[in-house]
Amino acid sequence: MRATAVEGLLRELAPQALGALMRRYDDFQAAEDAVQEALVAATHQWEERGLPENPRAWLIQVASRRMVDQLRSEGARRRREELAATLEPADAETVDADDTLLLLFLCCHPALTSTSAIALTLRAVGGLTTREIAAAFLVPEATMAQRISRAKRTIEEAGGRFQPPSGDDWRERLDAVLQVLYLIFNEGYAASGGAELQRSELAGEAIRLTQLLWRLLPDDGEVGGLLALMILTDARRPARTGPDGELIPLAEQDRSLWDQAAIAEGVALITDMLATKPVGPYQLQAAIAAVHDEAPTAEQTDWPQILALYGALDSITDNPMVELNHAVALAMVDGPQAGLERLDAIEADGRLEGHHRLDAVYAHVLEMAGEEQAAIERYRRAARLTENVPEQRYLAMRAERLATGG
Repeated sequence: MRATAVEGLLRELAPQALGALMRRYDDFQAAEDAVQEALVAATHQWEERGLPENPRAWLIQVASRRMVDQLRSEGARRRREELAATLEPADAETVDADDTLLLLFLCCHPALTSTSAIALTLRAVGGLTTREIAAAFLVPEATMAQRISRAKRTIEEAGGRFQPPSGDDWRERLDAVLQVLYLIFNEGYAASGGAELQRSELAGEAIRLTQLLWRLLPDDGEVGGLLALMILTDARRPARTGPDGELIPLAEQDRSLWDQAAIAEGVALITDMLATKPVGPYQLQAAIAAVHDEAPTAEQTDWPQILALYGALDSITDNPMVELNHAVALAMVDGPQAGLERLDAIEADGRLEGHHRLDAVYAHVLEMAGEEQAAIERYRRAARLTENVPEQRYLAMRAERLATGG
């Protein structure tokens, strides 16, 4: 079996295996160590011998055996030795259960700060590497590694148990859970680094987990709003890359490739949410995505409506990425100078210093304003800052076209 296919399958199965071990043994660090060992074994064996009949059960059983070995090993702490004497590898009930969502809420334990909870969940449930999570949070990789380690210790010291949160505890953790799902989806839709623009398996897993959450909390408007946002955004995925994996911006996409059934589903969901639930930031972002998706052509996009929605979103959030998109909408409605003034304020704020998105948006609006040399410099700087290869190529190509008049 191809290495890339094995890697994708293991990324999907890893949080399920971790959830299964947590259900049985309730030891976060030991369970994650055992799953990592099982993943290494699977990588070698599956590539050489092909997939087992039930890959999920195989992974859970091997991880469970590793877990028992760890617990029984010489030098283990006394409580682990006592526990190990009564343990056997995972039974059929453990193998068959999918505890991914339960694991998600455990990672968002009240003892953790929101940032630490999100980082830990991205690692344990989303399967992102520490480097990818660090890029999402705009911090060094070493800093993020320490944050994740501290989060695990905090949960253990706080007595976190692998069981469903009760009553008010659901609400206490829900904001962090939604942020986690949103970040996992974003990493799947626009990877922070690597040779591929998109990582569809991550986006798909974020959608799957949000659907599970939606079934548990069908009356929550923001859960429904986030699900609608993901569906509406993912509907454009087939048109975002060309034959060679090159990035195709929204304005140039072949809209006949968009998933119309998904668009209809997302529009219906967000329409219902906005009509029946208190409005929140995920609903507003979904509404913006719906306006884009319903435009037959880029030229027919209802930019005044998008600008109004971003104004509402900006008033209830403090997110520099939202402000960037607001600046683009402002430029499309009131002209590029208005957009540039907003971008100047965002840059002066400093929160996006060193992030390629700021320079990429600046370049786009400068190009609209006819300031070609400044746009070239911004495109080139953005290309140097991003670690995603298709983005690098696209941004460098835009700079080259302006420089050569092509």
